[in-house]
Amino acid sequence: MDLGLKGKVVMVGGASKGIGRATALEFAREGAKVVISARDPAQLQATAEEIRKETGAEILAVPGDLSKLAATDQFLDETIKKFGTIHVVVANTGGPPLGGFSNMSDADWENAFSLNFLSTVRLFRKAIPFMQKQKWGRLLSVMSMSVKEPIDGLILSNGVRPAVVGMAKTLSREVGKDNITVNTILPGRILTDRLRSGLAARAQRTGKTIEQTLEDSGADVPLGRVGDPKEMANVIVFIGSEAGSYVNGVAVQVDGGLLRGLL
Repeated sequence: MDLGLKGKVVMVGGASKGIGRATALEFAREGAKVVISARDPAQLQATAEEIRKETGAEILAVPGDLSKLAATDQFLDETIKKFGTIHVVVANTGGPPLGGFSNMSDADWENAFSLNFLSTVRLFRKAIPFMQKQKWGRLLSVMSMSVKEPIDGLILSNGVRPAVVGMAKTLSREVGKDNITVNTILPGRILTDRLRSGLAARAQRTGKTIEQTLEDSGADVPLGRVGDPKEMANVIVFIGSEAGSYVNGVAVQVDGGLLRGLL
């Protein structure tokens, strides 16, 4: 299937590792020009080199903390300076700290809001005029299945991420006339560094090996395992492509069937 991504300009946040890296790589494999961002400049540059070497695609690395306005502005500005337009934005910043309600201060809530909500709003807001001009655009945000089923111990994520879905759904109705789609991706248990850290901590508490805790983590998933970042990336790339042109205003869970709800 030709996804129609050759020559398209794609921005991917949180792209030095995990879901973001896998997504940038898959877009590059489809012939897109990919602009990536993450906080660690050295790690981001290494990722850019690896993707260039593997795909031959044009990759621009723009380091920055996307929870900050200056960083989102720079991310967009450098993209336009290099390529002149934007076709796809994948807003992906990872999750806020773990913990319960009594552990969180106002600053924790404000930081979580900036990290997940404002970063997405700012990226979308600056990209939309270019997409409207060319009558083609894909806006995607990577959130969590906690949007549909809150996860114990993730009070910040459970509180902030649903706001992104509400914003995205409303926006999809505003910009659909310009051939711009807006969708949210909800990962389940995906083998990222964040999950690995949690598994290591659990292994230390229980005396099990990391391999055993990984197996346990996938035991209640109908597919019997946790997901791979590439499996997330495949869904993101499809929805972000010409082939996904009639997918709009939805929150798509990619969780191996873990969530029991119908909607």
